Amino acid sequence: MGMPDAEGHGPPDGLPDLPPEWGRVVVPDDASALAEEARQVRRELRRADRQAGQGPHLGPAVRPSIGLPVLVLLVAVLITLTGLAAVTWPRASRSGGAPTVLPYPTAPVGPLPALDLVGPDDAPVPLRSLLPAMIVLVDACACTEQVSIAAAAAPPGVTVVTVTEDRAAGAATAPGVRPLADPAGGLRSYLHLSAHPGTAAALLVDRQGALVRVVPELGPVTDYRDDLARLAG
Repeated sequence: MGMPDAEGHGPPDGLPDLPPEWGRVVVPDDASALAEEARQVRRELRRADRQAGQGPHLGPAVRPSIGLPVLVLLVAVLITLTGLAAVTWPRASRSGGAPTVLPYPTAPVGPLPALDLVGPDDAPVPLRSLLPAMIVLVDACACTEQVSIAAAAAPPGVTVVTVTEDRAAGAATAPGVRPLADPAGGLRSYLHLSAHPGTAAALLVDRQGALVRVVPELGPVTDYRDDLARLAG
């Protein structure tokens, strides 16, 4: 129960006393007398709201950092773009734009197929029975002069053979030359050699049937004389 103070002021019966640290509380008859106190309270409330909205201030040691993930992502993107550019970028020609021409092989490139061709008397002739041999394909060009030079340069024991894709072998175009016919075109087909008008290709085959060299166009004898001489060994 509240007790009246020394001046006779006290709470109504049944109500608790106010905290003594509040001091004496006077309630004015006119509420406008509290306007200044109300403005001060509102200012304090607004200041508290602004501080709460800003949140606690984090120092550099605890502030979350997004710099490192962004840097890692940027490096990954740059590496990907560099790889794509390396794959798709047109490569410059080292030869100044000139096409690269691969030389025809001079080492053994494969075996001679076991074909039976047709002789001048229409009798079958096993091609391997004439080895070692220089076989000149004359279906695109008779090239009589080049064949004669090759026959003269051939060492003893090496047969110079001319092969045409006609049905008949025809007569020999030079002394010591063995004419044969290949009506089915089996030799060119096996070797993947196409005929070029005005040129005759030649095959140098050793005693074991290995195709030592392909001369795509029969020209000066100096181009193949050394290989021709080795066939007799």
